[in-house]
Parts: sequence; C-alpha cells; structure tokens
Amino acid sequence: QVQLVESGGGLVQPGGSLRLSCVASGFIVKINDMGWYRQAPGKERELVAVITTSGTTKYADSVKGRFTISRVTAKNTVYLQMSSLSPEDTAVYYCHMDQYRPYWGQGTQVTVSS
Repeated sequence: QVQLVESGGGLVQPGGSLRLSCVASGFIVKINDMGWYRQAPGKERELVAVITTSGTTKYADSVKGRFTISRVTAKNTVYLQMSSLSPEDTAVYYCHMDQYRPYWGQGTQVTVSS
C-alpha cells in the first residue's frame, strides 16, 4: 500500500503565499508523475500542476506564473509553492502520484479570504 500525506494548507489573505507538501510512504517502487489537484465547492476536481520524473512541469492556465511545483525524488516528496493567492484559489488541494496506478492524498484545505 501507498499513503500520501499532505500538509501546509490553511487560511491566508488575498495576495499571500502558502507552501503545500506531500510525502509518499509505504510500498514505493518507482513513482512516476506527481502532482496537485484541487476541488472547490460545487466544482469538479481540476489539475493544478504536475511534474514528471525528469522535472517537466505542467500548470493549469489559472495558476501559471503564481504557483510552482517541485519534487525531491529521493524523499518521495512533492511541493506546491503558491503565491499571489486569490479567493478563487480556495479549494481542497489533493496530492496525486502515479505508480502503476493513481494514488491520492486525503486533501488539505486552502482558504483565501480577508
């Protein structure tokens, strides 16, 4: 079994920053892509950012230039640095990884509000 544990969510004012972390543990053989998705109330889950094993990244248009995804492969960890946050970024953020099948974390709440 593989477990993903996210941390770093919380309440932040508009224009602020947060850094999310996600650590994978358990039966780790070879993690392929790692990424972040989010789901706002009443909306479908959407891709935020993904990073491959070679470091190639992909971002949703809505976060380009504001969010940065990174990973430390040796630590089975992926990060999401979020800056210039707006209320539209409020959502539950889920960590995702692929190792022969997709795995999901339980999610961490990010609330952007004054």
